[in-house]
Amino acid sequence: MPLRILLILRAPVGGLFRHVSDLTHELAARGHQIGIVVDKLHTDGLSAQRLGALSPLAALGIHAFAIPRTAGTGDLTTPFAIRRLADRLRIDVLHGHGAKGGLYARLARIGARHRVALYTPHGGVLNYKPGSPVGSLFRWFERLLMGATDAIIFESAFAHRAYAEQIGVPTCPAPVIHNGLRPDEFVPIVPRPDAADFVFIGEFRDVKGITYLLDALVGLRAPGGRPATLAMAGSGPDFEATRSRIADLRLEGRVQLLGVQPARPTLERGRCEVVPSLAESLPYVILEAAAAGRPVIATDVGGVTEIFGPTAASLVPAADSKALARAMQAYLDRPDVADREAGLRYAHIRDGFSVARMTDGIEALYRQALAARTGRRDFT
Repeated sequence: MPLRILLILRAPVGGLFRHVSDLTHELAARGHQIGIVVDKLHTDGLSAQRLGALSPLAALGIHAFAIPRTAGTGDLTTPFAIRRLADRLRIDVLHGHGAKGGLYARLARIGARHRVALYTPHGGVLNYKPGSPVGSLFRWFERLLMGATDAIIFESAFAHRAYAEQIGVPTCPAPVIHNGLRPDEFVPIVPRPDAADFVFIGEFRDVKGITYLLDALVGLRAPGGRPATLAMAGSGPDFEATRSRIADLRLEGRVQLLGVQPARPTLERGRCEVVPSLAESLPYVILEAAAAGRPVIATDVGGVTEIFGPTAASLVPAADSKALARAMQAYLDRPDVADREAGLRYAHIRDGFSVARMTDGIEALYRQALAARTGRRDFT
């Protein structure tokens, strides 16, 4: 039985949108009717382009409402607008992504006996520091709305544990369903002849650990004494601060700023990916590199150990530029060791992190939740 599904998120950026995009493609291919709700306050050319690419798959349309990042008047009006939209579109499943998407999905479900609300945090509320006013408010809402939540989907076992510790053990079904990659992403990538020694792909902001990466790079030397090089792709609030830090460390000739680029082609720009994050859930950027057979140096945060699997012992502590420098120098000295590890990681994620497997789990949970709420066996 095809389902009518409304996916709710705030901004079409980052790993959250990558997940929503993959889910939309796969669910539409399976015959389900998909609608998407996004924030009309977040508008730029790249977001419009990304949503435009999804438009042919969203048979129930793409709808923009005011969804403020933290708090705003949209929090008082948009959940009711989404509920009216869901009634008009005869929605079966409201699936919220991120803190705001999850909040609005569950508020829009209250009182509607014929539909269910599911929620994937994607870090979301778990990213706010304990004790912060906004974080405390969102955690309060999480506890308050548990009764209106038909299921929570955690993209990593780490996120499941963090939710239980910060908010409480979910009283609804709460499986771990790992993010997945498409079959074409499991094709090896060979670095370009002019590739840098290392490549960073991500947002330019504190939580990504960029300052530790730049500090680690300073003293690194490739065999023969050549200074190690780094290519960096991305943008963000700390882009100019990063540029200044590069100048302060006199790394201008060794660091190349590429701007915003697609992840997979950018992996060709470096021989080893470095992910020095201070916090993560289950980062796509590591999954993509591992699926492409590329060596990865990463910090031991969030669900990264779940991706590294049998190679988790090589993860380095977060916020430790010296440990990061040692790992990067070890790669420069013995790239063959890193290549063997990359092969083990590829084998580990090949079967367990596919987009088909991810969608199988989510689709089954939709049907399970609908059958439990409505009592209709035809949903199963």
